[in-house]
Amino acid sequence: MGGILGALSLVFILAYCLIKDKKESMGFERNISDKEIVKRLLKYAKPYWSKFAFVLLLMVFSIAYDIISPLLIGNIQGIIKEEGFKLGYLFAMIGLYAGILIVSLVCTYFQSIILQKVGQRIISDLRIELFAHIEKLSHEQLNHIPVGKLVTRVTNDTNGVSMMFTNLIVNLIKNCFVVIGVLVAMLCLNYMLTMMVLCFVPFILLFTILFRKFSRRAYRKVKDGTTDINTFLSENLSGIKITQFFNREDKKLGEFRTKNALLGKAKYQQIFVFGIFRPTVYMLYMVSVLCLFFLGAKGAIDGKEILGQVVTSEIVVSFYMYISKFFNPIQSLAEQFNWLQSAFASAEKIFTIMDMEPTVVDTPNARELTDVQGEIEFRNVWFAYEGEEWVLKDVSFKIDAKQTVAFVGSTGSGKTTILSLICRNYDIQKGQILIDGIDIKDIKISSLRKHFGQMLQDVFLFSGTIRDNILLRSEGIDDEEVWEACKYVNADSFITKLDKGLDYQILERGNNFSAGQRQLLSFARTIVHKPAVMILDEATANIDTETEVLIQDSLEKMMNIGTMLIVAHRLSTVQHADNIIVLSHGEIIEQGNHNELLKKKGRYFELYTLQNRKEELMKTA
Repeated sequence: MGGILGALSLVFILAYCLIKDKKESMGFERNISDKEIVKRLLKYAKPYWSKFAFVLLLMVFSIAYDIISPLLIGNIQGIIKEEGFKLGYLFAMIGLYAGILIVSLVCTYFQSIILQKVGQRIISDLRIELFAHIEKLSHEQLNHIPVGKLVTRVTNDTNGVSMMFTNLIVNLIKNCFVVIGVLVAMLCLNYMLTMMVLCFVPFILLFTILFRKFSRRAYRKVKDGTTDINTFLSENLSGIKITQFFNREDKKLGEFRTKNALLGKAKYQQIFVFGIFRPTVYMLYMVSVLCLFFLGAKGAIDGKEILGQVVTSEIVVSFYMYISKFFNPIQSLAEQFNWLQSAFASAEKIFTIMDMEPTVVDTPNARELTDVQGEIEFRNVWFAYEGEEWVLKDVSFKIDAKQTVAFVGSTGSGKTTILSLICRNYDIQKGQILIDGIDIKDIKISSLRKHFGQMLQDVFLFSGTIRDNILLRSEGIDDEEVWEACKYVNADSFITKLDKGLDYQILERGNNFSAGQRQLLSFARTIVHKPAVMILDEATANIDTETEVLIQDSLEKMMNIGTMLIVAHRLSTVQHADNIIVLSHGEIIEQGNHNELLKKKGRYFELYTLQNRKEELMKTA
C-alpha cells in the first residue's frame, strides 16, 4: 500500500506541475485571490452574524453525537462481555445513545432552517446590489457586455454563491470540529492506534491541495461554458425571426451544438476530477481500517502490548467508528471543495462586474436641476467612441428655449450622437455642453434626464400593461391624463378597440403590436410627462403616411411646450423647424430654416431635391 500511495502521489504531483506550467494558456489564472473573495463575501454575511453565532452553538450540540457515540458503542460491547451483566444498564446506555442522537438531529434541523433563511437573504442582497450596479454602468460599458453574460451573473452566479452561505461555510467548520474532536477522543482512547491513523494525514493533505488546483480549473471552464451558452441563447432567441427568414436554422443549430459540446466536455472534466479524488480518499480510509484490524487483532487475540498499550475488543470497535467519523468529513471535503470552487468561480465573475467603475458619474458637487427652460449650447465639442476616431469635430451651436431644431445629414454624420451627448449617455473628450447655461457635468445625471423625453426609432416596450409602459417614469399621473396623452398622438384609436384598454397586457418587447402602434405608445409615454426637452430620433420612420400626418399635427402643438430636437431622414418632418443644422462627417456645414437652406442650394438643397424626386417616382410607380 505504501508503494501504491507513493506512485499515486508521484503521478498527481507530475500532473500538477505540467498544468502549473500552462496556467495562462489554459485560463487557469484568477484575477482575484481566494482570500479576497472570502473577505468580500463575508461582508454580506456581517449583518447576520448573530444568526451564524447561534448556528455555531447548535453545531456544538449536533457534533456531540459524532464524538460520544463510538465510546458508548464500545462500552456497550464491553458491558455485554462482563460477568454479572445487567440488562437495565444496557437499556440505560442505549437510552443515552438515543437521547444524544435526537438532540443532534434536532440541532441539525434548526441549523439547516436558519442557514437557508439567512443564505437566501444574503443572496437577495447580493443580487439586488449587482442589478443596481449594472443599472449605473454607462452606455459605452453596456455596449461591450453581452446581455446573456449579465443575465448569467445576476441569476446563475448568485445561485452558485448561495450554496456557500446556506451549506458550505458551516459544514466546513463543522467538519473541522468533528475531525479535531475525533482526533482528541482517539488520542485519549489509544495513542498508538491514533498515530497509525495520522500516518495517512500527509497523503490526505497532499491530495487535497492537488485536487483544489484541478477542481478550480475545471469549474472555471464550466462557468465560462455556461456563460457562452446563455449569451448565445439571449442573442439568437431574440433574433430567431431573422434566422428563420434567411433559412439559417441549421447553421445556428451547429453553432449551438459546438458550444453545448464544449460545456459538456467541461462538465466531464469536472466529474473526472471529482471521481479521482474521492475514491483516493476512500482508499486511504479502507487502508487505515485494515491496519486497525491487523494491529487490533494482534493486541486483542495475543494480549500483547503495542507501544506500551493493550488493544482490547471494545477499543477496536470504538476506533473502527472513530476512523469512519474521521475520514467521512475528509471525504465530504471533496464535494465541499467542488462547491467552494464553484462559489469562488461565480463570486469572481460577479465581483468582476461590480468592480467596473461607471465611466459616466456625478461630479462631487453635482446639483439638482429643478426648473429647466430648455436652452442648449454646444461649445467646441469633440467626441469619439473609440480612441481618436472623432465622430464630432469642434461642433458648436446654440438652441434657444422652446425652439425646434432639426439635425439632418447622411448616416454616420453624428446626428444621433449629439442627442446622446445632450442626455449625457456618454462624456465628451473636449469642449462643453450647457443646459440653461450650466455645464451638464455639474448636474446630477438623474436630475438631467428627468427633464428629457426621448422618442426613438427602435421602441422598447416592457412586459406588462399599456398603462405601465406609458407611466414608465412616474406613477403620480391619473388615467385621465394618460388618455389625454393617448388622444394627443392618436394612440387611443387602437387602445379603445382592445378588450381591456389601458390594462391590456403587452408581450415581451411589444410583439403583439405593430411597429406603428409601438411608436404611438412611445409618443404617449413621452408626452404624458411633459418634458422640458423632447428628443425625436427617427421617431416617425416606422409610421405610415396617414399616421405621420396625425403625429405631425400633434408635434406642431407641442412645439410651444418645450424645446424640441429632431433627427429625421424624411425632410418633410423638419420643414417647420426653427433651425435646421446640416452635418457631414461630424462637422456642421450649414444651418438655417427650411427656406433659407433651400436658397443656399447647398447640401440640404441636394437632399431635399433627391427626396422629392424619389417620392414622385414612387407615386408614378
